[in-house]
Amino acid sequence: MKTVLVTGGAGYIGSHACKALAQAGFRPVVLDNLVYGHRRAVQWGPLVEGDTSDKPLIRSVLTDHRPVAVMHFAAYAYVGESVEDPGKYYRNNVAGTLGLLECMVEAGIDEFIFSSTCATYGVPEGDSIPEDHPQSPINPYGSSKLMVERILRDFDVAHGLKSVALRYFNAAGADPEGEIGEDHDPETHLIPLVLDAALGRRENITVFGTDYPTPDGSCVRDYIHVSDLADAHVQALQWLLDGGQTDAMNLGTGSGFSVKEVIDMARSVTGCDIPVVLGDRRPGDPPYLVAAAGRAQSALGWKPEQSDMERIISTAWAWHQKLHGS
Repeated sequence: MKTVLVTGGAGYIGSHACKALAQAGFRPVVLDNLVYGHRRAVQWGPLVEGDTSDKPLIRSVLTDHRPVAVMHFAAYAYVGESVEDPGKYYRNNVAGTLGLLECMVEAGIDEFIFSSTCATYGVPEGDSIPEDHPQSPINPYGSSKLMVERILRDFDVAHGLKSVALRYFNAAGADPEGEIGEDHDPETHLIPLVLDAALGRRENITVFGTDYPTPDGSCVRDYIHVSDLADAHVQALQWLLDGGQTDAMNLGTGSGFSVKEVIDMARSVTGCDIPVVLGDRRPGDPPYLVAAAGRAQSALGWKPEQSDMERIISTAWAWHQKLHGS
């Protein structure tokens, strides 16, 4: 059985990728410092508790487990915090990744799947964002991910290290079998916040901006089920193992839902009243953020299977009730 090192594998997307890897016949070994991840989410292979900045630990993990590839999810990912404390983000997301890549080169491991983000694009120039859209991030979080993408291209030229950078749009939902799901602290994602309001764990949900040039005036985003994201990682890994070349691919559905549509669907799925407060626009929120995801579909044969909004919210709601009680 082939082993894959999964950094950040105790987190939201990383844990779903571990399950998908195990279902595809791989053995995921998780490296996670558990700052944001959860020990209970590591169910499909061993956990090594530690940090990507610890090069001696990385070397020993690569020597002991001999992975054929690395999936790299370990990163700080709060946009607002990155503006307030950019050094934390460059140190962890960039320097930590660089050390990991150097250890991989030393160990002769040359397949790397990178958890990137649509935040590398910055303000979109149109309603749909293709992979060749200019990359001009507007916060240190997006900049840190873009820096790693550039490092990966350079490591391919210098060392033959092959990588796929997967640029996510809005990850959402939970494992359909209810084994794992979203559990951030602090929570900033719309759907779990809406479900908190449904459970009565918060008084209301604020809609930031109702005067955008969208059908109902609220922001439109491309929501992708976390299990579809996980499957894309496994398909990207298989593509590299089969001789694929370094690339970057968007992961999204190509269609969007507005904030108000998400809230309405949550009301329908949960049967709960969800109080709404109308607020002002937030700086830096574009009206539309929707992926053109043709490259992943053509190169990997990937297509989202579980990303209709009702399915996303239904799986998230089942997990949310399990996690917080109902």
